[in-house]
Amino acid sequence: MATSLLALPRRGRANAAALAGAALALGGCAALPADALKLWPDSDVNRAVQTRAFGAAREADVLTAAAGVLQDLGFTLDESETTLGLIVATKEASAMNQVDTALSLLNRLTTFGLGNDPYTKRQVIRASLVLRPARPGAGREPTVRATFQRRVYNAQNLILTAEPLNDPHIYQEFYARLGQSVFLETSAP
Repeated sequence: MATSLLALPRRGRANAAALAGAALALGGCAALPADALKLWPDSDVNRAVQTRAFGAAREADVLTAAAGVLQDLGFTLDESETTLGLIVATKEASAMNQVDTALSLLNRLTTFGLGNDPYTKRQVIRASLVLRPARPGAGREPTVRATFQRRVYNAQNLILTAEPLNDPHIYQEFYARLGQSVFLETSAP
């Protein structure tokens, strides 16, 4: 005997709705790949490259210095939450190299400017910075973890590539500048 949901008592309708919601939620989780939450083998190495401790510096000085360094590097601050120790910034740059420029020009010439231009046009570099404050009495220093990612777009503004930037030289340069800036922040009267 089939019973309509409306024919159930109020409590029965609530239970049926909760059961249906749970079934939908569990059904949605089934599409998650088995290795989706696994860490990459080089995650520890990347974390070590992306993280630095800043001695006796105050958290506010480190965040101020980091915001200044990102702006000096041409980034625009998109989000800044000092109480949480978070800064997010972006920078737009050309992604065209000589090969892409030549292929793009050749594509336009052979299609009389009517064809799609699948070659790289611009890139957006995103910097995310999280400051973990020192624990009182534990002797741990404030630490900063910065990550850089980039998205490369073609002429139709479609994303061609989205990738993390894991080159250690990027982080060495950033932290060298940040170290100098933190020193200047903390030594200023």
